[in-house]
Amino acid sequence: TGGHHPMQEGEVFNTRYQVLHELGCGAFATVWLCQDMRRKKQVAVKVLKSREGFAETAQDEVAFLHCVRCMKKKDRAGENIVCLLDDFRMIGENVPDSFPHACLVFEALGPSLRCLMGSYTAQGLPLPFVRKSLQQVLAGLHFLHKRCRIIHTDIKPENILLYGCSKGLLMDTLNCNQETEVRLKGAGSDLANQLQESALMSIEVKIADLGSACWTYKPFSKEIQTQPYRALEVLLGLDYGTPADIWSMACLAFEMATGERLFDPQPGKYFSRDDDHVACIIELLGRIPPQIVFSWNKSTKFFSRPGALLRLSRLSPRSLPGILADRHGWTPREAAAFAAFLLPALHYTPERRASAAQSLRHAWITA
Repeated sequence: TGGHHPMQEGEVFNTRYQVLHELGCGAFATVWLCQDMRRKKQVAVKVLKSREGFAETAQDEVAFLHCVRCMKKKDRAGENIVCLLDDFRMIGENVPDSFPHACLVFEALGPSLRCLMGSYTAQGLPLPFVRKSLQQVLAGLHFLHKRCRIIHTDIKPENILLYGCSKGLLMDTLNCNQETEVRLKGAGSDLANQLQESALMSIEVKIADLGSACWTYKPFSKEIQTQPYRALEVLLGLDYGTPADIWSMACLAFEMATGERLFDPQPGKYFSRDDDHVACIIELLGRIPPQIVFSWNKSTKFFSRPGALLRLSRLSPRSLPGILADRHGWTPREAAAFAAFLLPALHYTPERRASAAQSLRHAWITA
């Protein structure tokens, strides 16, 4: 009761969708590849848990997706967001009638960007593909921010889905497992090489999972974003807006290009993961201005005085171009150009951070 619906392959629900196999399982929902028997095509069905509160969460997600579908008629950039096809409620086997499972039906896409990144762990993805994918992500974010007034709040590789390339090739080549580090099946095989060499640039991406999103004028929660992609203002407990998504995009961009997370905070014996995260940010981007550090009433959670962390004192300053050159073998020119694209998206002051539209016009991404 209150958990996942015990779906079975071959089961038909809502008299229309026949279950083929499971695509994924998360903390809040399972996702299933199904055959839409009415339209004769495959779809992805997201089945939320039946616990109290999930119906309201699903209702919010449906509202965001309906807004995307409506605004897409005015702006083709909406094609960079996953498309909702249908939604309904389903009573599960062991569920009280008052708490049905919310079910959302989406277009069937390929695996996530995380799966593709797993095959390039050592060196990151090829830069032409990184540029192309980021153009689509940024166009999608601009559409969400300006057309729909939506903050995604959880931009990360798992929420960017692949499509466009032969779906059979994608699914056969990429072996994705949510519980383990992903790897390309048979990294030296002809099939893997076929994806890497000839099919990679035919892959398109779409932003998925608006389950944690909020309206720009109505934030739902102070705690948003997956830790490594969390913006400074969110870490510090300040008000946030669409610039929080841009910070996450910059973290995503660095990880795509290098195979390494920009920030990978870890807890220690005398400090928390958040402490380490703030320290990592200062090491890379410099001292946080006092007007930001002490602009909210919980500043003493991290700082003893302006610029001085409470529980971490020995920091190792580093530069973004230096990391790219020293750790990843980029030329000084390549490193400087990429850093020039990333740093405006990581500005400490959200109001001065590059917007999605400004990032789309940057010289590095249009090269």
